Amino acid sequence: MPSPLRWGVLGAARIAINRVIPGMRGSVLARVDAIAARDLARAQAAAAALGIARAYGSYETLLADPEIDVVYVALPNHLHAEWAIRAAEAGKHVLCEKPLALSAAEARTIVEARDRTGVRVQEAFMVRTHPQWERAVSLCREGALGDVCACNGTFSFFNDRPADIRNIAAFGGGGIMDIGCYLVMTSRLVFGASPVRVVSDLRIDPTAGVDTLASMILEYPAGAHATGMCSTRLVPQQRVQIFGTRARLEIEIPFNAPPDRPCRLWLDDGRDVFGGGRQELLLPVCNQYRLQADRFSESILDGSPQPYALEESLANLEVIDAIFRSNESRGWERVGT
Repeated sequence: MPSPLRWGVLGAARIAINRVIPGMRGSVLARVDAIAARDLARAQAAAAALGIARAYGSYETLLADPEIDVVYVALPNHLHAEWAIRAAEAGKHVLCEKPLALSAAEARTIVEARDRTGVRVQEAFMVRTHPQWERAVSLCREGALGDVCACNGTFSFFNDRPADIRNIAAFGGGGIMDIGCYLVMTSRLVFGASPVRVVSDLRIDPTAGVDTLASMILEYPAGAHATGMCSTRLVPQQRVQIFGTRARLEIEIPFNAPPDRPCRLWLDDGRDVFGGGRQELLLPVCNQYRLQADRFSESILDGSPQPYALEESLANLEVIDAIFRSNESRGWERVGT
């Protein structure tokens, strides 16, 4: 068994403190050795609470630490590209919180930095390595649903706090960047392709300038459709359904998969409207943040393909760009133009 890679964390965000770092504690391939924040006291408090050896009062100091192999970027959205690139230029492999960047053009600068420096860079879509999604994709590919023609996803929560970064346009806030990106990414995963065109309608908060309700249709090759709704001002909820010609697959908790109980999928052949043809599929208890760290670390250690290629992140942002363009043009927009 190789020695675990030594990780450093940029930022003391809630996602890092409450989910990612605790999840990584069970990893044998990854160990968090340092954390940095612009407020040294905040970094020290996080380090003390989480058993992290070193705390830094600047991101630059952590990047200069020769004993750090991998950097996890847990900063506000508008800082992702800058610090992913700076970490790569410091010779560190990078796991960057989603969204990787605020646009496809910005994402291309990260791809260029990866190619220039030779390090591994990955967007932290932790659901990609969760067994429930691996099982869902396998069922689609194996023909268990028949011809897969449609996918529907919803994701919502309620947050109207003006000071929250999700409600600040300059920080890359809004529902699409925070949670709608999951709907785009997972629909691309289901169909194994990118949509050719999209149409959307977004409700924009007149004060904050961020999207608080978004509906979208993504048209895939051969006429398949993905539909989605995300909101930061609705009751918390998430669900994904995948429709085929012979069966429907439902993922109960597709994104915030619980680390302390099994996940459930339902495969329904539609024989009646009361669920008479529904089969429950249980997935074993696991922590998707530990799996994410394990799989990314493994790809670095043995040179295998990383779980989520950076080019896939770029393709995802091309779809998101088109979603925003469609809201402005009030019509269908081609992806990647």
